[in-house]
Amino acid sequence: MADEGLILNITENPWAPAILSRPKRSQKAYRPQNKWVRKASKIVKRKHQETGDEPPSKLRTKAALPPDKPITKDGQQQFLKRKPAMDSSPVGHQKEKAEESQEGRPFIKTSSLFKNNPEIPEIHRPAVKQPQEKIFTSDLFSELDIHPYLVSTVTTALKMVRMTSVQKLTIPALLAGQDVLVRSQTGSGKTLAYSIPLVQMLQTVKPKIQRKDGPYALVLVPTRELALQSFDTLQKLLKPFTWIVPGVLMGGEKRKSEKARLRKGINILISTPGRLVDHIRSTKNIYFGRVQCLVVDEADRMLDLGFEKDMTVILNALNKVCAKRQNVLLSATLTEGVTKLADISLQDPISIAVTEEAGVETPQSRRSSDACGGPSAMLSSAGMESFAVPENLTQHFVVVPSKLRLVTLTAFILGKCRFEKSPKLIVFFSSCELVEFHHTLFTKVLMGSPQKTGSHPFTPANLKFLRLHGNMEQEERTEVFLEFSKSPSGVLLCTDVAARGLDLPQVTWIVQYNAPSSPAEYVHRIGRTARIGSQGNSLLVLAPSEVEYINSLAAYSISVSEMKMEHILSNLMMNEHFKAKRWNSKKSPGAGLQEVRERATVLQTAFEDHVHATEENLLQAKKALQSFIQSYATYPRSLKHIFHVRSLHLGHVAKSFGLRDAPQNLSHAKSAASERKKKPKSKRSSLYRKSQGKQYIHDMLRSEYASGIRTKVSKARKAKKSGPQSKHEPESVTMATEPGHLN
Repeated sequence: MADEGLILNITENPWAPAILSRPKRSQKAYRPQNKWVRKASKIVKRKHQETGDEPPSKLRTKAALPPDKPITKDGQQQFLKRKPAMDSSPVGHQKEKAEESQEGRPFIKTSSLFKNNPEIPEIHRPAVKQPQEKIFTSDLFSELDIHPYLVSTVTTALKMVRMTSVQKLTIPALLAGQDVLVRSQTGSGKTLAYSIPLVQMLQTVKPKIQRKDGPYALVLVPTRELALQSFDTLQKLLKPFTWIVPGVLMGGEKRKSEKARLRKGINILISTPGRLVDHIRSTKNIYFGRVQCLVVDEADRMLDLGFEKDMTVILNALNKVCAKRQNVLLSATLTEGVTKLADISLQDPISIAVTEEAGVETPQSRRSSDACGGPSAMLSSAGMESFAVPENLTQHFVVVPSKLRLVTLTAFILGKCRFEKSPKLIVFFSSCELVEFHHTLFTKVLMGSPQKTGSHPFTPANLKFLRLHGNMEQEERTEVFLEFSKSPSGVLLCTDVAARGLDLPQVTWIVQYNAPSSPAEYVHRIGRTARIGSQGNSLLVLAPSEVEYINSLAAYSISVSEMKMEHILSNLMMNEHFKAKRWNSKKSPGAGLQEVRERATVLQTAFEDHVHATEENLLQAKKALQSFIQSYATYPRSLKHIFHVRSLHLGHVAKSFGLRDAPQNLSHAKSAASERKKKPKSKRSSLYRKSQGKQYIHDMLRSEYASGIRTKVSKARKAKKSGPQSKHEPESVTMATEPGHLN
């Protein structure tokens, strides 16, 4: 009650210096609001400090001390040092104590991340039997009727002695000169299955092949990285046969240098369809008259996104000059488009499929079963409702609310890099902007400037982030691909450009941060690990509204097991940097879960501080958010009931990009301020705008596989439309302006 009397005295007499005898708690809490009171207090305090005297007795406030005790100098000092009365709330007192003892760091609150999240539904996974494929057989390469130098190269350079199941069936059929349609799981050795017969055939040609003869074999692949990988494999196989010259044509390279190589001569030509079509139309010295073999690897991908036109141009050019040749189509999955292509290009083919259900079938038995229906019969007999995955691959999924996606992904990566000796992860995103944003965010925040101790603030020493997507320059893409292939550890953030056919050794985990648009694409993504009998794992990240996707995978006999989000977030307990500073060290019941949440909030706060540090960072986060929503609208109609923009809580999604405001409250960067003044403000946010028809979606998807060639028409069209293009914006091209669209 003493404090109440003190306040009344000050109110009645504003010139009273009783404030000097008030307990000293906090300058902010006891600072008089009246400016005359503050001024008088300073004057009185300065006067008595200079003279060293005590204030006059008649100006002292009697209510400030207990009335039954005499006022002495010692008593006054004890009163000044005593703890203040709890006239304010306990929460406020706790905050002040935390600020004084912990260098001004605020008390951690967890309500922002862990409140108002949708409930994670109970998941009833149907029991399905995952088709398995036997990888290795007991048959040796030395038992094949091939050149001994070729056998020696396979065993020494490639370190392979036994054949895989698909190689055992495919190599004899190709050596016999038959057309073959091969369906086998990713990572089963399909590249060697066609490369060994190809080299064996060319080294037996009499007279010896000369470089100036031109192409004897043509290998078509969908991406630039796969073209480089196939070229590397053929180079190793051709070491004993130096007179046979392989070569690569792909987007992003200079056409002048490629024309020079074509003039000198290439005997085994490996190319992406888009760049090959460009040379067919513009290069006079390309000649296919001696082509004896055509190989189409990842045939189903060739027909995606409108690539049928490129394949038609290539087949017509070959049929004009060499109608009689051997044709090979290979893929991990088959579609109706592939069977149509097989019906057109293959003559009396042998269809090969290796699954646990069908067993290891001989080419003759498969050929006789398809005699009535051709390749189309394989579509039903092979069971298109099921996909074979590597035997040593363990598949997981985790359901994460939108606000927690970013911290959960980070906790998973940090946990694997801390507990595994040689962690090597591939994280798949749905667009180039998402890859760029997360690469910048992880590099700047997790691997930022060292602390006073000299060590990195968050990450283990073996962690390194790389990125790979279709908007990168070809030189940089090649450098990243080779660096990640040779590195024993690291994290590759990429789009589906790395989902097909790439043999990246020792990959331990595949993380699908954005769900793929089809089960076939899911199979290709997880196929980057557990290759050729090695161990591997995969993780699919889903939102609560996307749980039904598990049942759609089960319809294709794909079985996944659940991993809990709390288990992943508990990895943050291993790093003391994420520890929240508390005002009270006592642990209450459930303190473990609370501390995990606090550490997740510390990590989220670090991400948000980086995003809002500069206008450039903020603009990049907004572009990534818009790109995510646009890509969310491109899911096929069969999955629209699972992935629909209306099911997204845009405020929660924005949180996963380090943004503190809901999308409708986001302001554009300063660079766009002038444009906002010119254009009238839209009634609805741009995030809600509908995509402009099928052409918009078509261009957006095809930009990932652009060949790197842009004509003057496309440049002029872009300049007229939107001015100079940003570095991270995807290139949208059409068939009319660019003849090649593959990597």
